[in-house]
Amino acid sequence: MLRTLLIIYVALLFFPAKGQEQESGAAIQRKAAFAGTFYPTQKAALESRLKELFRDAGQTLESEELSYPDANVQTIIVPHAGYDYSGMVAAAGYLNISKSASYKNIFIITSSHRQQFNGISVDQAGSYSTPLGKVQVNRQIAATLLKQPSNILYRPEAHEREQGIEVQLPFIQYHFNNIPAVIPIVMGSSSLESARDLAAALLPWFTTENLFVISADFSRYPSYADAKRIDQTSADAIISGNPERFYSTLRELSKQEGSSLSTPSGDWSSLMTLLYMSHSGENLNFKSLLYRNSGDSPLGDRQRVVGYWAIEGLQKVEEEKSTLSEEDKSELLKISRSTLESYIRNETIPVLQVKNLSSALKKPATALVSLYLGDRLRGRIEYLTPAIPLSAMVQEMTIASATLDQRFAPVEATELGYISIEISLLSPLQKISSPDEIDPLKHGIYLVKDEYTGLYLPGKALEEQWSTEELLSHCSKEKAGLGLEDWKDADLYIFEAISFSEEDLNPSVSPAL
Repeated sequence: MLRTLLIIYVALLFFPAKGQEQESGAAIQRKAAFAGTFYPTQKAALESRLKELFRDAGQTLESEELSYPDANVQTIIVPHAGYDYSGMVAAAGYLNISKSASYKNIFIITSSHRQQFNGISVDQAGSYSTPLGKVQVNRQIAATLLKQPSNILYRPEAHEREQGIEVQLPFIQYHFNNIPAVIPIVMGSSSLESARDLAAALLPWFTTENLFVISADFSRYPSYADAKRIDQTSADAIISGNPERFYSTLRELSKQEGSSLSTPSGDWSSLMTLLYMSHSGENLNFKSLLYRNSGDSPLGDRQRVVGYWAIEGLQKVEEEKSTLSEEDKSELLKISRSTLESYIRNETIPVLQVKNLSSALKKPATALVSLYLGDRLRGRIEYLTPAIPLSAMVQEMTIASATLDQRFAPVEATELGYISIEISLLSPLQKISSPDEIDPLKHGIYLVKDEYTGLYLPGKALEEQWSTEELLSHCSKEKAGLGLEDWKDADLYIFEAISFSEEDLNPSVSPAL
């Protein structure tokens, strides 16, 4: 008996489950199971297909007058069928997030499609592989979730052939400049209890630091026309942000529709989890981006379709530039100054006393911090994704401007007494289709082409006496590192800004120049 147990133990240790292989220690690499069926198996072919899907999604979003990217996306709902059916809708969801967005983690939640089990499974694999390479799993967060006093466990078989997670990974790998670790979560139980349990467990991470991808399809097997009506009703309920309304809507649709409807959404428990999380904080605005169903594909049957939505959840931010009081501005400048002094002298970051901050300083927003020596710029990093509260953003941008601006050497302690600080608070980006939409007196510009970006704050054209075309040419060459004419086929965005400095708020105090 002992010999048999030893043989079984050694086999489990050295021969991982089908679809997985050992990396190191207990870390498992989950191999691609749907390459060649749901999406291309070769890297070049997959990249080419993704390029087509993102291109088509961009053209469709523009034709429907939806701007992208949004700067404060916290969650997206995207489908997980084969790319020939739902790929463009999924691409639309990711396209509405900036390629340079910097998330710490991406949580991917789906309902089980191949294994029946009670509760929820969080994958502890070390990584997932696709034809585009590996995506690391945050095993520390996974281990923390598995310690929760709920029905969250690790069931390897729930992940081995689950397309809801895998299908999202190539989109993530292709779109983002920096690929964070993922936390793959499969819901085995379609129940309100499981949705509530998972929402409660995930709530500490449900912040703008992390992206939550809800991998979900909508109606299953009604006719084409019925699917459009059913799925619009379901989306309206989601956009309301009210979990009770969504659940009651699903029940009513199930009762009213004929036998051809399998379900208004087979992934409703994952969607309920999202709504429970967002409703707890009441801090998201949902926006529908793009709808299609399998009948829109040349391969689809319009008599029996599956519905696909791309929906995003945006962190609510103050859009009025005047919301910062003079006290708020003064506090931000104090935070920036103390951070600069502490980090340059001691490489330490002061702890923010969050409870003492105003609500405006706790909300995500986009801010730039400019350091000056006299009238000369000494450092500025231009980062446009408000993934953290404004007060913390000012801290991070202060350190980045002092140490990461490649145009200058890092700031030294001997310079601190001579440096002045200016903070610029930016409005949300607005995509434009023509340079004629730029008002040089009030607009800053942001230029994006492939992985290259360039930015000028408002007032640059007036300061340099440039025309709009000269402004764009200089931004293309000097800020983005492109050619003078490359702005003509780049994505262009405008924004407004308010800027304030230490001297503005206290003219009697100035650097000792």
